[in-house]
Amino acid sequence: MSRPSSDVQAFTAHATDAELDELRARLAAARLPEAETVRHAEPGPGRWAQGVPLADLTEVVHYWRTEYDWRPFEDRLNRIGQFRTTVEGLGIHFLHRRSARADATPLLMTHGWPDSVARFTDVVEELADPKDPDAPAFHVVTPSLPGFGYSDRPVTTGWGTEKIAAAWVELMGRLGYGTFLAHGGDWGGNITTVLGGRFPAQVLGIHTTFAEGPPGLSTEGLSATERAWAEETRDFWHRRAAYAKQQATRPQTIGYSLVDSPVGLLAWILDKFAEWSDTKDSPFEAISIDSILDDVTLYWLTRTGASAARIYYESHNALDPDLRVDVPSAITAYPRDVEKCPHPWAQERYRRIVRWSEPEIGGHFAALEVPELFVEDLRQGLTAVLAANR
Repeated sequence: MSRPSSDVQAFTAHATDAELDELRARLAAARLPEAETVRHAEPGPGRWAQGVPLADLTEVVHYWRTEYDWRPFEDRLNRIGQFRTTVEGLGIHFLHRRSARADATPLLMTHGWPDSVARFTDVVEELADPKDPDAPAFHVVTPSLPGFGYSDRPVTTGWGTEKIAAAWVELMGRLGYGTFLAHGGDWGGNITTVLGGRFPAQVLGIHTTFAEGPPGLSTEGLSATERAWAEETRDFWHRRAAYAKQQATRPQTIGYSLVDSPVGLLAWILDKFAEWSDTKDSPFEAISIDSILDDVTLYWLTRTGASAARIYYESHNALDPDLRVDVPSAITAYPRDVEKCPHPWAQERYRRIVRWSEPEIGGHFAALEVPELFVEDLRQGLTAVLAANR
């Protein structure tokens, strides 16, 4: 194991009362549009056909202004352990929860958009110090992506997934982890793929909920379910990915609204929690309103709506088509995720798939939606990865 570096500094999150009062004042002064013209009395996806319904947003805004309390989430971040270090001139924030177990393995967990380290706060403790003494334990490191949360906002271009992956290797080395496991979903899954492909000497293996095969593969030979996955993914990118195209081409333009208006920020993020979660109607069927507001408030207080959007400008469709991952890989496809890669396609990039999992429930934000299932599936995947290294 490498020696830890003194370049890592402890960090404490604390929003001032004035910042929280200003947020409530802005919420009270919000100007809302008229209701959507597509009306559905019954709960279901049709209610969200034009985006977040006015009635739902009004209710969440009222709760955010009058009842939501930021302090418990802030305290939870501080209890887990927060730190910052500078890599390539950019300040990087991360959570670091060392396990008490002597046999624990370092585990790097990377979030995506529109989430943050909030994606993993419900599962860090159980992964680090499991209640079951026979379960594997991990030293958990969860960085905030550049431009997200308490990480610095890049002032130049260049912070794409390849550079982020290299920065994560540097970060883990500074913590004394010369080798480690890696997990990620969404952009975190993309970065985890780069980690496994570019840094096999440091990465023991990976687990991802966002496998991505090389482009241009044929559907010939796929099962009926796999063909349906491919069609769903094609439909998603053709008909439901305007947010990604906006952020990949004009992040600065949408960024003004995301940084200036808490209601605009909430609607932009809530729309994705609703569409990408395993629910019939509202995301709050699976994720508490407080958990979603923890995430949104983190974006608001750190003024990172624009800078987080720029990861699309930096890396949209940028995964090297020739990149191959030869370290052991575990892949999970949750049923309501927005992109699910057929197994034969995944095998073209991930050469050593040691576990393939298709849970019966869960969506894009599985660690928040079904945390117990997520932890158990992650454990099984990483156990298979470690066994393949012996």
